[in-house]
Amino acid sequence: MTQPRRSFQVGTGLFILLGFAALAYLATQTTSVANYTDGDNYLLKAKFSNIGQLKQRAPVKLAGVRIGSVKSIELDPKSLEALVTIGIDTRFHEIPDDSAAAIFTSGLLGDQYVGVQPGGSPVAFKDGDEFILTQSSMQLEDLIGKFLVSGDSSKAPAKPDAADPAAKNP
Repeated sequence: MTQPRRSFQVGTGLFILLGFAALAYLATQTTSVANYTDGDNYLLKAKFSNIGQLKQRAPVKLAGVRIGSVKSIELDPKSLEALVTIGIDTRFHEIPDDSAAAIFTSGLLGDQYVGVQPGGSPVAFKDGDEFILTQSSMQLEDLIGKFLVSGDSSKAPAKPDAADPAAKNP
């Protein structure tokens, strides 16, 4: 048996190192933290009854374009709702003040983000304003539970109505 050449071992090691470096680069570039530079922004607040797995630094998007990020998440002691503070880049200063905020999920099991759905008001949000219209996170477990409980009633055989005399005498 012959020993593998040393150059083959070095080449294999470099190839593996290069592969790990490429994976690390892709991991950092696909996260929302790496793709967003935090410049001048103004703060808006939104209350949600359920934020799911929303985290600080999660993206805030309007029409699929990132316009800001989640700055903080707290529990409002009065309403017992999650108070989410978001920072909107000052370039996007014309968002109508009747816009809605909702929590969405990227893909089936992806990270959650705040989506802004613009309203039609001629007045824009100012620093410190609050979203009036909000939609909480949809929980996958709740959706599956509703689907399993409801079932498909269209395949069930029809039962005759007791009050219908035609159903008694065919």
